Amino acid sequence: MKALAGIGLKDDHALPLLEGEAAVDFLEVHAENLMIAGGPRLRRLERLRERLPLSIHGVGLSIGGEAPLDEAHLEALDVLLRRFEPRWFSEHLARSSHGDAFLADLLPVPYEATTLRRVCDHIDRVQTRLRRPMLLENPSSYVEFEASTMDEGAFIAEVVRRTGCGVLLDVNNAYVSGVNHGRDPWALIEALPAGTIGEIHLAGFAEDRDADGDRLLIDHHGAPVDDAVWRLYARCIERFGPLPTLIERDNDVPALPVLASEAAQARAVMQRAATWAQAA
Repeated sequence: MKALAGIGLKDDHALPLLEGEAAVDFLEVHAENLMIAGGPRLRRLERLRERLPLSIHGVGLSIGGEAPLDEAHLEALDVLLRRFEPRWFSEHLARSSHGDAFLADLLPVPYEATTLRRVCDHIDRVQTRLRRPMLLENPSSYVEFEASTMDEGAFIAEVVRRTGCGVLLDVNNAYVSGVNHGRDPWALIEALPAGTIGEIHLAGFAEDRDADGDRLLIDHHGAPVDDAVWRLYARCIERFGPLPTLIERDNDVPALPVLASEAAQARAVMQRAATWAQAA
């Protein structure tokens, strides 16, 4: 597989990407920012789509929520996906609603049988309605539920087995959650079924201390990828092979060349792993 490295599209980077050499291999956009009838943002994205593959990443379906999926939201997603025909479509293993209220956050869910059935039902509905497979992203988390009876890796693996969806492996989220809960982040990654990961996310985190003085990592997408996450990513690539990899940056966003250099670093990791595999 070709080593593809992309970035999340920001308005300030659109013109340089349209006018200059292709600095990255693909672009990711958030679905909810594009659920509009028309305008310059959609026209610009159509032009970019002619140059680069797209990944459309959703944050509002509330896959883990207790309420039925919002059918109007699914309809808007369908219109968007048919318009742009992205190479990848993904959503989060989280809930972002409570009753009729939409929460501007991605909240964790307990990993137990009732949640498992609900998540699988929701994913089945999404894939049936949109007529395409989706990728499910592992979340970052800061609390755990006493009701959980499965670990995160086993839960996601079972969702994949039951629904046929793929995985968006966020390596930073795996590291953040692992540190916050005192567990090995590799345990989650190792549990994922080989061949089901369609895309990887890398991002930066902020660090604080909790009430006991222990490290508390916050997935804030406002810093370069940490060295520990790069090491974990390299281990993932050695295990799974080259996978489309995205650099996420939503706060303190640097100039395009800075993000492109991080994408190039990911591409280099994949190319080294491919070279070693061929030599073995």
